[in-house]
Amino acid sequence: MSAVKTRHFLQLVLLSALWGASFLFIRVASPVMGPNVMAALRIGLATVTLMLIMRLARERWPWQHWKELVGLGALTVALPFLLYAWAALRLPAGYSSLLNTMVVPFGVLTAAWMKEDTLSARKWLGCLCGFVGVALIVQLGPVQPTPALLLAALACVAAAACYGVSTTWMKRSTQRMSPLAVAAGIHGTALVMLLPGAAWSLPEARFTPSALAAVAVMGVVTSGLAYWLNLRVLTQVSPVAAMSSAFMIPLFGVAWGHLFLNEPLGPGMFWGGALVLLATGLVTGFNPLNLLASLRGERASPP
Repeated sequence: MSAVKTRHFLQLVLLSALWGASFLFIRVASPVMGPNVMAALRIGLATVTLMLIMRLARERWPWQHWKELVGLGALTVALPFLLYAWAALRLPAGYSSLLNTMVVPFGVLTAAWMKEDTLSARKWLGCLCGFVGVALIVQLGPVQPTPALLLAALACVAAAACYGVSTTWMKRSTQRMSPLAVAAGIHGTALVMLLPGAAWSLPEARFTPSALAAVAVMGVVTSGLAYWLNLRVLTQVSPVAAMSSAFMIPLFGVAWGHLFLNEPLGPGMFWGGALVLLATGLVTGFNPLNLLASLRGERASPP
């Protein structure tokens, strides 16, 4: 993280705030529309948003890389969006945002496997802390740990794994395609994947003003624009540094859920969340003191 410049760090904070809010919006919209319809509508709006930007930027669709876009679309959009939407039927937004932090252990392990990073005892300890933290969140939180809750938590971990294992692949894809083209391509292919399920579930969906507003914000802002920004940052920093926003997302996700949905906070949330944040710090080598020092150094340096 010490190599991350101030502007990239601030962009990661912005992404964390947006993605933390997305768990709140999912919790609002998914029980009303249903997971299939909500996820497809969100991805559809994101695709339209990115298509318009591509048209304005006069960029061409990278269909020559369609196989790569299909794989990335499944791992980074279709599967995690659907899994989080399903989990929101049973799991508070704060839980989902905390479990999302497991992106980092999965991502570091994948980066090591793809020769983008190396494993160490500190990183293995971080992974262990992450899994213990997840167990504490599920078992000791204010929500009764029923089988349905455990399945929802497992769905969140699976979604985080999708993000984690695909981050290094995403960075490599930006070496062959522009960030905008990647963002538009993966959303377009993901939309095709989810349309059949959405059509099947459509008769049961309800479209309330609050649910539609939540999906609109997710589609345009937290999916379309945020994914584009994330890919732009990913071209400038390492995959592990890009994933560091995951340990800021719970701070926003828990806060938004508590403030706007009155979601309760229990000891398991605090202790489990602390362990998950510690896990991400261990696997990335993130040190807040080093970051503050680097920020002070940038301010002191001449323009």
